Amino acid sequence: MDAFESLVAAILVRRGYWVQTCVKVELTKSEKVEIGRHSSPRWELDVVGYHGATNELLVMECKSFLDSVGVYYEHVANQREKSRYKLFTEPDLRRVVLGRLTRQLVTAGFCAPDPTVRLGMAAGRIRPSDVDAVRDHFKKNGWLLWDREFLATELTTLSTTGYENSVAAVVSKILLRGKP
Repeated sequence: MDAFESLVAAILVRRGYWVQTCVKVELTKSEKVEIGRHSSPRWELDVVGYHGATNELLVMECKSFLDSVGVYYEHVANQREKSRYKLFTEPDLRRVVLGRLTRQLVTAGFCAPDPTVRLGMAAGRIRPSDVDAVRDHFKKNGWLLWDREFLATELTTLSTTGYENSVAAVVSKILLRGKP
């Protein structure tokens, strides 16, 4: 598991979700044809959380980009940019993958029938000039965006809680406890 995915999973667990990372979605041959990927291997989702009380299935794509310029608005909003943000830029792919994921989890008994499915992204860094545009784009589409500001707030909150045996909790306590 990627360290950034672990952080996102820890936040979801604190919010009452059952969480699985690196979830493989078993697309059928006809679904692969429908999305234009005839020989595609199983689709992999970074973090999937299920909140039983609300019957919500949350799919989080994780892009840390801590040592880069970050997420560019034009890449996440442009349907021609298919290399990195496929679930956000390809509506048919999103519909098919999230639909198959839902059927897969319901059939296996991991969630109740007819969950509300929500797509989101955790981004450790967004290009500074694009932050507002990315936020607006995600809001317009009904997607969840956990940007640096949100993640920092969550880690600060995590640092003030009782002991939890997760890397995110331990590191946040070491770095943030006692700081103003």
